[in-house]
Amino acid sequence: MLKTSKTSKKQVRISAATDWPFSLKNLWAMRGPLLETWRAEPVSMIVNLHRRRGNQRTAAVIDFVSQRSSGFPLVGVSALTALLAEDAATLEKRLNVAKSVKLTSRGAKVLADIAITAGHVGLAEVFAASMTNSNSGARVTRAKLLWHNGELSKAIEQLSGSNHRESRLREFYSAEREVFGGWRPRLESLEDFSPIPNVVLHLLTNSLPHTESGYTQRSHSILLEQAKSGVEVHAVTRLGYPQSIGVPHAHGVDIVDGIKYHRMSLDGPRLNLRDHHQQEAEKLLDLVSTIRPSVIHTTTHFVNGLVAGAVSRAAGIPWIYEIRGQLSDTWASKRGPEAVRSERYLSFKREELAVARSADAVITIGEQMRELLISREMDSSSISMAPNAVGESFLVSPRSAEMVRAELGLEVSPIFMGTVSSLVEYEGLETLIQAYALLRSRRDDIRLLIVGDGASGLRLRRAATELGLDPATIFTGRVPREQAVKYHQALDIFVVPRQDLLVTRAVTPLKPVEAMAMERPVVASDLPALREIVTDGVTGVLVPPSDHVELAKALEELVDDSELRLRMGRAGRESVLQNRTWRSSVQASLKLYKQFSERNTSTIND
Repeated sequence: MLKTSKTSKKQVRISAATDWPFSLKNLWAMRGPLLETWRAEPVSMIVNLHRRRGNQRTAAVIDFVSQRSSGFPLVGVSALTALLAEDAATLEKRLNVAKSVKLTSRGAKVLADIAITAGHVGLAEVFAASMTNSNSGARVTRAKLLWHNGELSKAIEQLSGSNHRESRLREFYSAEREVFGGWRPRLESLEDFSPIPNVVLHLLTNSLPHTESGYTQRSHSILLEQAKSGVEVHAVTRLGYPQSIGVPHAHGVDIVDGIKYHRMSLDGPRLNLRDHHQQEAEKLLDLVSTIRPSVIHTTTHFVNGLVAGAVSRAAGIPWIYEIRGQLSDTWASKRGPEAVRSERYLSFKREELAVARSADAVITIGEQMRELLISREMDSSSISMAPNAVGESFLVSPRSAEMVRAELGLEVSPIFMGTVSSLVEYEGLETLIQAYALLRSRRDDIRLLIVGDGASGLRLRRAATELGLDPATIFTGRVPREQAVKYHQALDIFVVPRQDLLVTRAVTPLKPVEAMAMERPVVASDLPALREIVTDGVTGVLVPPSDHVELAKALEELVDDSELRLRMGRAGRESVLQNRTWRSSVQASLKLYKQFSERNTSTIND
């Protein structure tokens, strides 16, 4: 989550009517779920807390402790510090060492949980096998392992015990399998419901000011542009957000740049996935009865569509499903190749398609995604396009990189290459670091800048160190949104070195569009989704994914040719201004809203 403190006073306003009561209620409600999560998934809870609430200082402390805990007698603690430090090589080494240690069932369970969290399925199986078969902890561990691999039914079958822990986990797993198997929320129809024309309610997964991401920036840009066009827009985030990301002081409504973000608090203890979305649908229906929208507009993934669809049917209003990504492919990308044959993956794909088909209209962000939907027998006439785009801060004439670097306190003379991105595995940033190290071995007139943070941050810093680079000169960490715009301009060359995965082949990212608007050439992986944005040889250069040698060649060509950088940068900005502004992108949704309004008017007149 990027800091928003510098802009919060002028951009963010809290609804005072629900301030203190809502906060105290949420804080008290979180007590039970937190304790229950700690008892059931302590390793996952520690990892998630570190990733969501940690900073560079805590990361440095963990890294320091991890480096000095190799001989620590508690192998679980030693492995956990390596996991938190994102030191994959050290973690694997310590887990392998632990195999030869005589472990208690509890110790084996902790190590298995660590191995599962890190994706070391084979090692997790070893620790699970070392536990007594009749032991409840062994059954739970094996169930978690199967669940991680997407084998939903087999995981549930493992939980044959009658104790509270197994019964509770079996209940949670069974309910989630129902959601992935065709379950739908049940709601009674609203009586005498009269929607207000031109009022739209967006159901979102997360939002500003609590989460800064490509998803939340796209959502906010769309809401702002729709509001400018005269639509009364409201947004509501998923049930339990932002408490679910560790923000106990949430309010009933956040107002950001005039946009209302409603919050739905979770009542009672932690719920299984089925009951969670049933409660979410009920609360959303209550909000709909108050706001009286004429359209509900939601986004991937399919559980948002389940809720939006049920509420729209109960209210008798249309709903739109905006497909921004393929979360099933994101899930599979973190596992082995066999994941695409798992029960979870196949069910995920089936439900995504079923939900999309049930919507009154579908919007997607790119041609590759549209073709993918059509190949799965979606009616092409029901799919509209709303590509990622740029707004006001990227439409102003870009300033020179040297001028912006001076303002940011960076060196002015060298050529800066880099990215503004979430630091996650599929972004392929290790390839960029390797390419830069190769270039730095023979020249001193270049610098690398990686702006942002994420789950792979520590690992990438370590990779830079191992290549003889100084991470302090490369990584900025999290920066506020207005600073991110400056860092786009501080770069001479913008790089998108994404890995070749199902998810990256289909999903078009926002950041290279913003870079092109800033008149910067883009060097990107040659993937179908990125070809929609970057025209090879015109607005940038496309290179083979995960090939640091070819990436280095492309970067060096641009470093040595200022005229080429200028020409590609200007072509990129011209392309964005013509085809990728939020004003043009929202026309698809505005057109659908108008069609639905005319249809409703016609029905009433009939």
